[in-house]
Amino acid sequence: MKNSLRNAGSLLAVIIAGAALFSACNKDNSVSNQPIPANQQKVSLYLADDPGFFDQILLDIRKVEVLVDTCGNVSNDNWNDKDRCGWDDQLGKKSDSCQVWDSLPIKAGVYDLLTLRNGADTLLAGGNIRKGTMERIRITIGSQNSLVKNGVTYPVASVTGQSKIIVRVRHTEWDQLSADNMRLWLDFDVQRSIIKTRDGKFFLSPYINVFTILKMGAVYGRILPKDAYPVVSVYNSNNDTLYALPWGDGFFKVRGLKPGNWNVFINPVATYKDTTISNVTISAGKETNLGDIKLSKK
Repeated sequence: MKNSLRNAGSLLAVIIAGAALFSACNKDNSVSNQPIPANQQKVSLYLADDPGFFDQILLDIRKVEVLVDTCGNVSNDNWNDKDRCGWDDQLGKKSDSCQVWDSLPIKAGVYDLLTLRNGADTLLAGGNIRKGTMERIRITIGSQNSLVKNGVTYPVASVTGQSKIIVRVRHTEWDQLSADNMRLWLDFDVQRSIIKTRDGKFFLSPYINVFTILKMGAVYGRILPKDAYPVVSVYNSNNDTLYALPWGDGFFKVRGLKPGNWNVFINPVATYKDTTISNVTISAGKETNLGDIKLSKK
């Protein structure tokens, strides 16, 4: 773990400033509290980011839909998490009268993914859709996708020319606020989603996890001094690993952790010693505070 992250310690994430960008916010972005009509359910989808080693990531999101089984059938949830996300391919698929794609209201535009970290998120889509079992989420992206690395801007295209991202969701993975009020966080893993070719081009191969606030936990703290510029990795015995790039004041937060014991590895720039905090207990629906973590110089 330490060797694989040693060269990442000098990374300082840059927060994007500019027009036409949707920024993250920590406040409650819940959709309207109007009564839910009969035969419908309320859905809120939040967007968050598992950060990558780039200066900026801009994703042009045009449309969000949910695949609903209106007959109330529950699909087989015994699929592997590695098969959760990919590009939409409707070729060869049989039509099913029970399954309906229903659109969610969305504020279309370019989203600044690197601001969606350390507990920040934004309401991507929310509203009422047909009642039933939600099986998939489909995100349509536009053409204004780009990244900035080492101060240079690069266009980002899909590997296959596709524009529709599919995210599979188990019916047990939603936060259920009431019988017909559901919410879910989409965690965009930037580092795994961007592919660089030998000729220096960048392509998008989406890797999106999901998490909830009620069923999973979080860990947070503040790393000092500020000039340590650390990369934080949180990992467990199952080799599940999530990352954080602290803000300028050293604050970090990692959400979407399954209940259990986790380790927190802090990898700063070369002038500071790295450190590991072992056996951090994570509980569902709770946030574990590590307080101030002071690093020592070598």
